Amino acid sequence: MMILIKLLLAHFIGDFFLQPKKWVKEKEKKKIKSNKLYLHVLIHIILTSIFLWDASLWPIILTIGITHFIVDATKLLIQKKKTKRLLFFIDQLLHVLIIFICYYSFTESNFNLSYCITETNLLLVMCLLFLTIPTSIIMKTIFLKWNISELTKNNESLEDAGKYIGILERVLVFIFIIVGHWEAVGFLITAKSVFRFGDLKESKHRQLTEYILIGTLISFGIAIITGIIYLTLI
Repeated sequence: MMILIKLLLAHFIGDFFLQPKKWVKEKEKKKIKSNKLYLHVLIHIILTSIFLWDASLWPIILTIGITHFIVDATKLLIQKKKTKRLLFFIDQLLHVLIIFICYYSFTESNFNLSYCITETNLLLVMCLLFLTIPTSIIMKTIFLKWNISELTKNNESLEDAGKYIGILERVLVFIFIIVGHWEAVGFLITAKSVFRFGDLKESKHRQLTEYILIGTLISFGIAIITGIIYLTLI
């Protein structure tokens, strides 16, 4: 496990601490012709070598270096303004996945899938998934009774911001409950109330206030009930 931690640490330092923004901009402009791309890969190879400090693990160092170049170069070649954010996460996911593959392929560690696929873990994944899109659809169906477009007329907002805020708050509430920190749920409700207070005060719209309160209570209520059910079943 120590080797895996060292590999991940080398990756995070190389990708986020030792890669200035001007390098990123130059790579995006010149793509594979940029010398910063090759310097970036070299830094990863050097960091991985230093952290491992074991000549017998050279296949890991070589594999990570080559694959890092392939992944980064491919991303630069196909990247567009609209896909930049998506490709960033795919890029990081591939790097981390390759590190795990190298760890289990070139060390004596064995990966046993049965340790991951347990009843408790599957239940946890199911609860987390339920609190994202399914709950958002359920709440949207509930609020079909009211015309939210009229309530929020002339009030600019980020696209789908409410949906993502709701998903994040439900996931956080669920996590706080299963780790036994109910006080954090109260803190989260208070924090949201403080941020929302200004909007409600400015709007002077009783229906919008009631809509927000109902939505918040339903969202937190579903997350709390899901957390309690999870704790009861395990």
